[in-house]
Amino acid sequence: MAFKVIQKLPTRSSNSALVVAVSTGNNLPDFDLPEETLSAVRIALKRGDLEDSANATLALHDVPGITIPRLLLVRVAPFRKDRPASSVILLAQGIKKALSGTSCSNVILALDETLCAAPLPIPEFVQLITTAFIAEHYQFKALLKKQNSVTKPPTLTFLAGKEHSTAVKRAAKQGAAFAAGMALTQDLGNTAPNVCTPSYLADQARALAKSHSATKVTVLDEARMKRLGMGAFLSVSQGSRQPGCLIAMDYRGGAKTQAPIVLVGKGVTFDTGGISIKPSAGMDEMKYDMCGAATVFGVIKACQALDLKLNVVGVVAAAENMPDGDASRPGDVVTTLSGQTVEILNTDAEGRLVLCDTLTWVEKYKPKAVVDIATLTGACIVALGNVCSAVLGNDEDLIDALRKSGQSTADTTWPLPLWDDYQTQLDSKFADMANIGGSGGGTITAACFLSRFTTNYPWAHLDIAGVAWNSGANKGATGRPVPMLMHWLLSQT
Repeated sequence: MAFKVIQKLPTRSSNSALVVAVSTGNNLPDFDLPEETLSAVRIALKRGDLEDSANATLALHDVPGITIPRLLLVRVAPFRKDRPASSVILLAQGIKKALSGTSCSNVILALDETLCAAPLPIPEFVQLITTAFIAEHYQFKALLKKQNSVTKPPTLTFLAGKEHSTAVKRAAKQGAAFAAGMALTQDLGNTAPNVCTPSYLADQARALAKSHSATKVTVLDEARMKRLGMGAFLSVSQGSRQPGCLIAMDYRGGAKTQAPIVLVGKGVTFDTGGISIKPSAGMDEMKYDMCGAATVFGVIKACQALDLKLNVVGVVAAAENMPDGDASRPGDVVTTLSGQTVEILNTDAEGRLVLCDTLTWVEKYKPKAVVDIATLTGACIVALGNVCSAVLGNDEDLIDALRKSGQSTADTTWPLPLWDDYQTQLDSKFADMANIGGSGGGTITAACFLSRFTTNYPWAHLDIAGVAWNSGANKGATGRPVPMLMHWLLSQT
């Protein structure tokens, strides 16, 4: 989607809409509008045509004094000081809904104090609303025979003073990059699992590398992983006719001497549960078990779009979990790349098995920090619902930084304890550890398992099981937590 920045209203503008924010008390914005335009707005407000509820809209047509054919009044309530970003996303949703079904091809936002309500600075508001507005227009039509139903979203135009112009352009570019990363994450998540296999993900990584000279791709096949000793990873992929692979996308935007940040994504392209098979109801949604991997793809794409001055390595553990005759059994003991052994008590706790070997493998990069992203546990949904991700790890500064970025992007996380008290739940009589820790604290014990493979670097774990996709009528991948991770990466530059 296109965006642009202007310093005065256009004298000619067909198929455009000017968004005018109206605060509580019917206060109008402080940017210059002709008196006859303001008079028409005041009449509509006096009549009570604009509802007195947050993000209510009222479209006025052919208002005197301006050539813009639509004037969209939006009721802006005071932003929540604890979660201002959420208010911006609701605003974007309200504008999109009001203009749906129209031929509007250009939305003009005047960046006045009424629209960009405190406490958000104007650039932060611009980044948020750009991301949210583009994301609101996302459509997945790739597997439909008829493609003509795809509608082009309108251009987003910011009316800003000269003193804000450069910062607004930069923020809008960032917002568009975030949205592009989210769209790739959504595309990969929504693609059918008979199409989106581990090999397909490897091909997508190669295509991404070809699009940007700073990105290189390495793919380890099963034979290579076997030689390395990645027994936990292979215990998952061995049950499928689709071979697993480890994919590394090495984006080098920083100095050669700069230690990279490594992002590790769980890429189980379909999860039946293996021999510990899942119930059939809703199993189609297990194509989303690779949304952690899809997030890594989206972040790399956003880094490329911004030419981010940072070294970021995106690593994807791609496998399919199937109940074949070669599949792992409950009771099997496997040896990980680290040399530690694992008793597999439940083959549906497979994500931690592909991740543990991957988390050991990424030590080779001598990373500044490692963040893994995974749809890891149903227990996370029980604990936190579908509102926020869980975050755990071995570095409080890293966890705090991710939480702050989540608050700034309405892509929130909530910390859970990673205490030694929980580690005993992984005890096994036949191996160094079991792959599950019992019925209590499932999200925590899954992170405890991963923590045994992350002792050599700062590490955080994001369990995104509750936020990676929506069910029901709005079924589809959400693109989270790309905005949070990109905001955090930008803070590291």
